[in-house]
Amino acid sequence: MISDPIAELRLPGPPTTEHIDFEALDGYRFEDGEGFPDSYRAFVRHAGWGRTFGLWLIYPPVLPGYADGLRGRGGRLTARFRASYREGRTEEFDWMVEPDGHWSLAADLEVFAWSENGDALLWNTSSRDANGEFAVWESRGGDSLHHLGAGLRQALPLVRARSGHSSGPRPFAVEPLPAARL
Repeated sequence: MISDPIAELRLPGPPTTEHIDFEALDGYRFEDGEGFPDSYRAFVRHAGWGRTFGLWLIYPPVLPGYADGLRGRGGRLTARFRASYREGRTEEFDWMVEPDGHWSLAADLEVFAWSENGDALLWNTSSRDANGEFAVWESRGGDSLHHLGAGLRQALPLVRARSGHSSGPRPFAVEPLPAARL
């Protein structure tokens, strides 16, 4: 039996979901006409809004009037990420796309999670695979691009391993956070 890293995420109680826009989670369409990857939808349904592995805020789509949503906060972080990488390309800071990326990739990446250390998890929304998943990348401090896997299920074990070095062992993988109004 194959384990599911999303289903195995432990929480101390029920997830925070009252502000999540489940219609958007299931109905939003990207330029390719397809919706959010199954792994992301499964994560949001299982974990809701919270701090994952002691560091990571994975942004769900939220109802109007709530903070920390994928399109609001994630959109602003994506704009900041892309502007930084455009400037890095102009300045020929090639180390910004090492070890796994390239400049044209940076233009397609979208932030869907942010760590309290200033790292980002990003999707390559222009490269959906046959399973409907987006490749997941990590930008560490805006200074590198690391390919973490073909989808969130592949990326989570790597994110957990790296996070454990920073935050130490934790009894729960996800700490639910309160929904915040704007």
